[in-house]
Amino acid sequence: MLDLLEKRGIASAAFVKQEPPNLDLKDIKELIAMMRKNDLSVFKLEQEAFRITLKRGADFQPVVTHASVPLSLPATAPSAVAAVEQPSAKPAEKLREITSPMVGTFYSSPSPDSPAYVSVGQEITEDSVVCIVEAMKVMNEIKAECRGVVAEIVAENGKPVQFGQVLFRLR
Repeated sequence: MLDLLEKRGIASAAFVKQEPPNLDLKDIKELIAMMRKNDLSVFKLEQEAFRITLKRGADFQPVVTHASVPLSLPATAPSAVAAVEQPSAKPAEKLREITSPMVGTFYSSPSPDSPAYVSVGQEITEDSVVCIVEAMKVMNEIKAECRGVVAEIVAENGKPVQFGQVLFRLR
């Protein structure tokens, strides 16, 4: 894997580089393919303003974070989903997650003056609108698609979200 990173100019043998690497979808897909080929379940690369963690398997949620430029993956990426690192829920409590169906900007209410669609402790149904994700100037209402009680609002209002990023956790 180090050869691929060095070939792409992402890292040197000592993993030292002043500016953050520029990974595109093709590079990430190559890393995923190399992980499969070498039967690796976890790949981590950390530098000053850049960190990428890829994990394989059903219980893993891969994490990609970058300080200056967000990175996104489409739904077609094999066994990997890009997401901004999120605080984890209590391990003893099994929570269902509502994830972002697209890359965009998360809004908890229909307008700045309006109350939030949902709040912690609120019971919701499958048809409940829980937020808006703005993508390319289009406001997309996101429905819960499951029943439950809002246990946690993970996404931050007005901040970018990635495909597959956890927005809400439900009991």
